[in-house]
Amino acid sequence: MEAENASNLTSEYGGGGGGGGEGDGNKTNYETQVVLNVYDLTPINHYTFWVGFGIFHSGIEVHGMEYGYGAHDFPVSGVFEVEPKSCPGFIYRCSIPLGQLNMPPSEFRMLIESIASEYHGDTYHLISKNCNHFTDDISWRLTGKRIPGWVNRLARLGALCSCLLPESLQVSTVKQLHEYHACTEEDGTESFSTTTPREPTESDDADQDKHLLSPPAGSSEVAFIKEVQR
Repeated sequence: MEAENASNLTSEYGGGGGGGGEGDGNKTNYETQVVLNVYDLTPINHYTFWVGFGIFHSGIEVHGMEYGYGAHDFPVSGVFEVEPKSCPGFIYRCSIPLGQLNMPPSEFRMLIESIASEYHGDTYHLISKNCNHFTDDISWRLTGKRIPGWVNRLARLGALCSCLLPESLQVSTVKQLHEYHACTEEDGTESFSTTTPREPTESDDADQDKHLLSPPAGSSEVAFIKEVQR
């Protein structure tokens, strides 16, 4: 039943796993590989990875761009895109091929904008709705496959015993993106942009949760995906 649902979703947007068949005629082949890019959140992973445990961020690479999910304080899309293998604030570890997708880039864009409405920045939760839940969901919708279990093992363990995850870890983990600002355009419409926030001062302590940590200098730009209601 789940495999059928995944197939129906990609068919709705004109895609589907694998390449074209003999009956495709002159149809353009938009086949691309779906790749999971995994990052370390902490150097401790170098020691714990070999025993099947670690703290990871992940993004889905499709059509030459990488898509991830992160926290901010607004009830709008927390889905963002970056250059592959260069998500700011994290240490790239490895790439895992998940399967093939035959979908035009324009239709994939429509799909990811639609999914973005399900992943608002202010609903991010380290245990129940984190970046790895997002990539697992996208992988399943596009290929019918789940991401490797070790990538999100921390969340599953944390769901069983929340004491395993100190509050300090939760804050530092979800606050890795640029600060999200609402902007008013000349035509009166509202859009959102990202800027690098200044270093917090002592006077900012009361509003600490509303400031997102700045990524390292020279890191690639983060662009949030504008959601489209289905």
